Amino acid sequence: MKHPLSIYRGLPQPIYTLFFSTVINSVGIFVYPFLTLYLTQRLGYPPARAGRIITIAAILYIPGSLIASHLTDAIGRRKVFIPCELLMNSCYVAAGILEGTAWVVPLVLSALFFDGMVDPVREAMKTDVTGSENRQASFSLIYLGHNIGFALGPIIAGMLFYRNPKWLFFGNGLAGFLSLLLVSVNVKESKPSKAIIALSRGWESAERGQEGGLLTALFSRPTLLLFALCITFFSYAYSQTLFALPLLTTTLYGEAGAPLYGRMMAVNAVTVVLLTPLIVTSLRRFNALANIAVSGILYTIGFSLFGFAHRELTFLALVVIYTLGEIIAATNQGYWVANNTPISHRGRFSAILPIIMGSGHAIAPIVGGAIIQYASMDVLWVTTALASLAGTAGIALLARSTRGG
Repeated sequence: MKHPLSIYRGLPQPIYTLFFSTVINSVGIFVYPFLTLYLTQRLGYPPARAGRIITIAAILYIPGSLIASHLTDAIGRRKVFIPCELLMNSCYVAAGILEGTAWVVPLVLSALFFDGMVDPVREAMKTDVTGSENRQASFSLIYLGHNIGFALGPIIAGMLFYRNPKWLFFGNGLAGFLSLLLVSVNVKESKPSKAIIALSRGWESAERGQEGGLLTALFSRPTLLLFALCITFFSYAYSQTLFALPLLTTTLYGEAGAPLYGRMMAVNAVTVVLLTPLIVTSLRRFNALANIAVSGILYTIGFSLFGFAHRELTFLALVVIYTLGEIIAATNQGYWVANNTPISHRGRFSAILPIIMGSGHAIAPIVGGAIIQYASMDVLWVTTALASLAGTAGIALLARSTRGG
């Protein structure tokens, strides 16, 4: 407790490379947090249409992720990671060149498709190079790196949104290229060999190798599948911070809403940077599922009150509340999943489980857009809080039945 940063000492060298790569990449995440505003204000799309486009983007993630996950388990991590990163960042640069035209939408959708291909590779890589004894600290360090970068990214993007929107796309792409260069030079191929996978089948841990395909391995771990279904409710709720929250701020504050939203995202990131080591150090002695249930309670409180917020300080306080939930969830979910994933299926599980858990994220924009259009913004935040509460109840029951896994 006196030295919470000490948990990050002595981690595997590739984890530090992935940390710095994540910081660089996250500074340049300009497009997605402001995509709702770009579609509605720059291109003039109504909220429902913008919601459909963002939902399409989330759906495109699925085939990209599944294709890449099979390839990464079959041919290796680097052979998938490098070309997909190149294609993704090239799409962002092209979108910057064609900014303000209808071509931006298909280019961003393509970039997010390739991002879907990259994500399971990243997850498999960081799981490969860690063990159960250092995995929670390693994963939390990379999560911390994302938020160190994200503490700056939204502020920069908020200023660029009206002044020079082309650089939303150029900046995103160039940061991605720099991040790719760092990883490609310093992180070697980490795919477990056939001999190690065969040996692992005699392990006592839940990471032991599994015979058969993806579905066979997945259904052999029903607790993991039920966990993913519960997290779906959290992903639906949290996704409204990307879709509905910027719409709420611009509705209340007009052109001042985008900079306010940028400040809120910066507060989110700064809270993560300041409190993640302390929270990980404080809660690591408790079981992961119980911790995740606590995160759901914080989500429920934070999201339910957005419907009543009108002052900037209130918005910023609510960001802190739901960010505490985010920290607890982010530093326990991946750790628990990795410890229950077979070594033989890391790439494929790193695709299918985020798809299941992220299905709430996929439907959130279209559902949120419809609720706003046909009911009201207040109704949206009530349903968001109820989704958080449902996920919390499911995780709590799972924790009780498994005694924390």
